[in-house]
Amino acid sequence: MKTFNLVKTLLLVCMVCNVSAQNTTNYPTIGRVDRFDPGLDRLIAPDARIEVLCGGFEWAEGPVWVPEAGNRFGGYVLFSDIPHNAVVKWQEGGGATTFLKPSGYTGVADYGAEPGSNGLALDAKGRLVSCEHGDRRISVITAGGGKMTLADRWNGKRFNSPNDLAIRSNGDIFFTDPIYGLPAREKDPMREIDFCGVYRLQPDGTVTVQSREMSRPNGIAFSPDEKTLYVANSDGADPVWRAFPVKADGSLGDPRPFFDASRQDRIRSGGGDGMKVDALGNVFATGPGGVLVISPGGELLGRIVTGERIANVGWGNDGSVLYLTSDMYLCRIQTRTKGAGF
Repeated sequence: MKTFNLVKTLLLVCMVCNVSAQNTTNYPTIGRVDRFDPGLDRLIAPDARIEVLCGGFEWAEGPVWVPEAGNRFGGYVLFSDIPHNAVVKWQEGGGATTFLKPSGYTGVADYGAEPGSNGLALDAKGRLVSCEHGDRRISVITAGGGKMTLADRWNGKRFNSPNDLAIRSNGDIFFTDPIYGLPAREKDPMREIDFCGVYRLQPDGTVTVQSREMSRPNGIAFSPDEKTLYVANSDGADPVWRAFPVKADGSLGDPRPFFDASRQDRIRSGGGDGMKVDALGNVFATGPGGVLVISPGGELLGRIVTGERIANVGWGNDGSVLYLTSDMYLCRIQTRTKGAGF
């Protein structure tokens, strides 16, 4: 505990002082990896450690790796700090800097505790696509650096607060829309849609509801072959990750339960948040106590634990490094697998 507190103090000091250089390779480590099945060793080495890269944030979310041609560090990580209405950039050798502010709310009035962007992803053109809480939309940063709205309504009604997204190779954007970004959440007078949906946004701008049955749809990710879409439910009363078949026309079929946290004896019951899938089809899903590593068959193999809540994960570098947004921290762990698409 003393070591953990020291790590926390040092990282907070670094952020407050706006340290711009970070040439160390000796990052502090925290947490542990719980191994529930021998199969985890094929995905994460027994000696793998969780490195803390930077800290001092209020609630970090949505990490995405941005490859950078010609850069000896290979690229950088972007992630949301939702309460601060900002996207932060972290780069090896450069540390953490503000990349975009405001990131999710551009109004002049106060907009509650979570106004900023949440889930982030890159489209096929390498553009940053964001789920925005305060402006209640899916947006993209264009090649010239300006921001453009891709969708902010369904059937003429404004979204609740787009949360997370997954982009299919044909350009379809699937995203979840719970109520967490609304200042008064489900009771907010600005709310126009009375359910929390899973939506499909097609390249021509068409928006369709794909599911309205999940109480709090949250994290979302495709299987490597894009024939299955996984969606986490962040409702503790229904802590079930669901698998939706993707039909030939690109729409979703009826879901099946993929993983139910209430039926596990190695973890407590609880809902899920963000997730990503590796090239082998294993699901790395934030859930009770950390990042749950789940086989394609729905078996719990292990858990990555930082000691803080983990909101989301994202693959980076050559695809074998998993970045974790864990409350006030950005962390990473080296794996033996690679993310889907790398």
